[in-house]
Amino acid sequence: YISKCKCHTITCLFYFSLARCFQVMLLFYSPLQVLAVENVNFGVHVENQTGVRDGLSRKHHRVYQLYSRTSGKHIQVLGKKITAMGEDGDKYAQLVVEADTFGSQVRIRGKETNYYLCMNRKGKLVGKKDSSVNGGCIFIEIMLENNYTAWMSARYVGWYIGFTKRGRPRRGPNTLPNQRDVHFMKRFPPGEQPDLQACSFTTVSKRSKRVQQTSTAPPPLQ
Repeated sequence: YISKCKCHTITCLFYFSLARCFQVMLLFYSPLQVLAVENVNFGVHVENQTGVRDGLSRKHHRVYQLYSRTSGKHIQVLGKKITAMGEDGDKYAQLVVEADTFGSQVRIRGKETNYYLCMNRKGKLVGKKDSSVNGGCIFIEIMLENNYTAWMSARYVGWYIGFTKRGRPRRGPNTLPNQRDVHFMKRFPPGEQPDLQACSFTTVSKRSKRVQQTSTAPPPLQ
């Protein structure tokens, strides 16, 4: 009986020691695990997902004309060529702004040519048929204090869509957010303004209000 008790005690001590070792391992392992998670570069994940179409959020496509503050005309997507010399209502100046990417960033596509307005690695504005290449076709819409809009490249941060007075594209490295060259105003094409419901107002005077209260009063009890 004594030998059985000794065996049982030894077994208990063994399992107790094993449990303590496991706890010590957890104490040493957990900080390493947390450190590994902290060292993960989530910026790479965000950058990779920037150019991916977001299938969960609601897609929003709207047709605009982008009026250039410098040239006094509208951005045109003429296939691979981009200018800012489009007149009001020009078919090449009608642009589809697609807000269906991760982070609510947008793509700008020519409605007539189906080419996307993109910026290459040299900062030059070009038209591309495929908007998923390199992420250079994704822009961030920035509302300015002067009620104009600036469009910054999502891939090349700090580079903006800009044009000269003659409507020629400026290279991204030569642009700044406070320059007139990068200021635009969104306009609806002629005949495509959003439907606005007319509002009707009813003027209520003291007399009409008193008459209304009298007419809506409950009948006297009989």
